[in-house]
Amino acid sequence: MDCWKGAICRSWIYPTVIICANGFFSAMRPSESFLTPYLTGPDKNLTIEEVTNQIFPVWTYSYLALLFPVFLITDYARYKPVLHLQGISFIITWLLLLFAHGVLAMQMVEFFYGMATATEVAYYAYIYSVVSPDHYQRVTSYCRSITLVAATVAAVLGQLLVSLADVSYFHLNAITLASVSLAFVCSFFLPMPQKSMFFHRKDVSPTPPAPDKAAVASVGPDGPSSCHEDEGSVSADRGPTPKAQADNAEPQNHVLRVLVQLSKDLRDCYSSRKLLYWSLWWALATAGFNQVLNYIQVLWDFRAPSHSSAVYNGAVEAIATFLGSATSMAVGYAKVNWDLSGELVLGIFSAMDAGSLFLMYFTNNIWACYAGYLAFKACYMLLITIATFQIAVNLSMERYALMFGFNNFVALVIQTILTIVVVDSKGLGLDISTQFLIYGCYFAFIAGIFLIRSVYTFISTKRRNNSVVDESTDH
Repeated sequence: MDCWKGAICRSWIYPTVIICANGFFSAMRPSESFLTPYLTGPDKNLTIEEVTNQIFPVWTYSYLALLFPVFLITDYARYKPVLHLQGISFIITWLLLLFAHGVLAMQMVEFFYGMATATEVAYYAYIYSVVSPDHYQRVTSYCRSITLVAATVAAVLGQLLVSLADVSYFHLNAITLASVSLAFVCSFFLPMPQKSMFFHRKDVSPTPPAPDKAAVASVGPDGPSSCHEDEGSVSADRGPTPKAQADNAEPQNHVLRVLVQLSKDLRDCYSSRKLLYWSLWWALATAGFNQVLNYIQVLWDFRAPSHSSAVYNGAVEAIATFLGSATSMAVGYAKVNWDLSGELVLGIFSAMDAGSLFLMYFTNNIWACYAGYLAFKACYMLLITIATFQIAVNLSMERYALMFGFNNFVALVIQTILTIVVVDSKGLGLDISTQFLIYGCYFAFIAGIFLIRSVYTFISTKRRNNSVVDESTDH
């Protein structure tokens, strides 16, 4: 659709409404909470071992293989085509889930689902290319909130249909197919962006740009507290220099320059010790969180087999999503010196995550298992919100997207290693209960790192304050 035809299409409202509709229908997947019971039930007749050790690992591998090329293609193709690809991937995923059978077919399901997951970057980056910076905060809130609402609605709807209307898992997947198909249709009504963050920068007058107000960052005892913008930094809101305009005729050189700039920006960002530690927690914890999320249904089915017990996966996911959003919102009202106490908070809540996972390992009670998952997800959502804020507070939009993307890439590499060693049948191929013991130890290790680091930070700060007092006394 050519949105230039109407004035409403040129405003920020139209693309925001359409991208939010796309996000809602993409995330409104009521069958997801019941994937494991569906695969191990009479519809697909797979064993727990096949699902755990042969099928689910494919998602991790395909996601890792596709993430970086999709990230570059998303920016080069200016988002909209990748949103089409996401819709197609979701549709193929659920068509296979509905009508295909066997381990190989379900591995293909995981591959296409990994492709859909990798293309989510287009959804979160698209809106910044079609609205002005004045609306960034508002549209970000809308885009992220609508997916949270959709996930909650999907989980509640799925549980109600299963528990009260006795709807089969097959028909839940049919409803999901209809929802992701609507998301695919919505993507065609989006206006095509004229710029992107790296490959298609906004053309402006070649006069020198004004100094970037985000360029100045404070420097603390541990080094710079944020990345510094320099004259060579790529920006979506700056025009290319005359040299860059001349080089536009050489696409290969242009791609190379972008890759060099990305690597330079990453080096500058991670030279800040503060950002390095927050990013370290981000990568380690996100890897563990995604691993738990990927296999939690298998554990629930092991503790209370779906063929002989009532299944409350949808209700638990809905409550977990609500608790996650509540804890995330609470961060905005917390009055904490994150520079001093941030690592202690990371250590304490990571220890609580470890405790939740140990509870899920040692208990045979499904309700205790549900409670452990609720606590685990709430703690992680609290911490990831803090980490997001701490990393983003002084970054430009480009470095914000780049650093978050790289942190997630590192997390995915770690998750892939965990999958190969712990889960895959070609590795240890551990049973699901033992896997959660490993994940508990993994989060205990993360907690240990940051608790030790917090003690070091407190001691260093105290010594520094004492030396300042001594110097003032001497004078």
